Amino acid sequence: MRLLRFAVPAAALLLPVLALAEAPAPTLSADDARHLLVRTGFAALPGEIAKFEGLTRAEAVRRILAGARTEAATAPPGWTKDAPVLRPPGRTATVEERRAFRAARIEEGLQLVGWWYREMAATPSPLTERMTLFWHNHFTSAFRKVRAPILLFRQNATLRRHALGNFRKLVDAMAADPAMIVYLDSLQNRRGKPNENFARELLELFTLGEGQGYTETDIKEAARAFTGWSLERDTGEFRFRPFLHDDGEKTFMGRTGRFNGTDIIEIVLRQARVAEYIAEKAWREFVSEMPDPAEIKRIAARFRAGDYEIKVLIGEMLLSREFWAPENRGRLVRSPVELIVGTLRQFELPQPDDRILALLGRALGQEPFNPPNVKGWPGGNAWINANTLLVRQQLLRRLMAGTVPGAERQTAEGEMQEQPPAMTEEQRARRQRVLERRMRERIEGADLDAWYAKLDRRWQSPERLVSLLLPIKPVNPPKGDSDPARFIRDLALDPTFQLK
Repeated sequence: MRLLRFAVPAAALLLPVLALAEAPAPTLSADDARHLLVRTGFAALPGEIAKFEGLTRAEAVRRILAGARTEAATAPPGWTKDAPVLRPPGRTATVEERRAFRAARIEEGLQLVGWWYREMAATPSPLTERMTLFWHNHFTSAFRKVRAPILLFRQNATLRRHALGNFRKLVDAMAADPAMIVYLDSLQNRRGKPNENFARELLELFTLGEGQGYTETDIKEAARAFTGWSLERDTGEFRFRPFLHDDGEKTFMGRTGRFNGTDIIEIVLRQARVAEYIAEKAWREFVSEMPDPAEIKRIAARFRAGDYEIKVLIGEMLLSREFWAPENRGRLVRSPVELIVGTLRQFELPQPDDRILALLGRALGQEPFNPPNVKGWPGGNAWINANTLLVRQQLLRRLMAGTVPGAERQTAEGEMQEQPPAMTEEQRARRQRVLERRMRERIEGADLDAWYAKLDRRWQSPERLVSLLLPIKPVNPPKGDSDPARFIRDLALDPTFQLK
């Protein structure tokens, strides 16, 4: 294998931060294309970069949005097509039957996690999966409460169907979503005894933001309007039950009428604050941790004028000056899912098994289908702490075929558990040992020599490898005279690889 030898100063190995030309229609450089692809997906492959390089920003954004899907590209687990098994064993069931039922649902949950990872790694529209994940963290539901993987699978399909569709329709769909009905206790919301959980989160987390333009009375009245929204216990389908609905007069946000849940959503979506709240959240996902107030108002106005079409929101955001600004590149932390999927896609790696993916997600702080609470994962810099940083490095070392610290330690295997994410130090240490063992046994490392050999020669210089794999200059620039595999491995282990 030939070595990379270049008579260049170390500074030349750093990814240049290019100033964007003030042209009427700037075209994308390779670095611009990489930035767009990583921010709207999980990784930037050389072939994908080539397709976007030279396009104007508007052309590139239109191409990204035009590729959006409404259905998954990969086949889901077979049980998703079977008659759902929702009712747990009755009172006469044996202990073994109860355990078998629980074990079957846990296995389905693990398979569901593994399937979604496969979809994210293989999808021809990474933005679709990014937005599905975004909405999963907005309209949260969790396995530990719902306990029915089939309902979570159906919710995932609904989120994907509306991921880049219409926010109004998405809110309607989530209000009637069976997993949401279970998660936020709508089954207990009935005439004369309203449960406020969904009504509160609709206003506080899903549309307006905490304390923004509503009162406690509004929450109580909205809860009355949503009474009777239920599901069929045998099929898991939504069912409105009129005999449980409070059809009396209600006063909500200054309006009075015999409102039902659909009426409440319509009144809420008339508030200008809704578009601003969603725009702020999308800004933190795609642009920077600090939303620009003027840009948020501009984008929100377009979003609202477009009747809440999500493509309008994302398109405006991706075409903003701030999205392309050099100072906003490499400033966002990849979520655990983005890091895992991005590394698998970038280096064309085989996917680890379902159990280790669930375990990795939990250890890194983001287990799909199990957000910590109704507020979802906080994101941003919260992804990084002393424990998760160590696990991230261990994962990348394993994927890059390096050694994993603590490889001498052994322990019994664990399983996905229906438990809150909070753990004692002893539990955390045990999970860490389980994870280390599984990474050694079940994660196949990259053949970096083969990956390098398949690269177009354009990308085989140190400078271009840096610009391909990192959003900004590395903290620890590798030596240019090292062999390609070691050079690539060092880039993947650099802290900046975990940024986007």
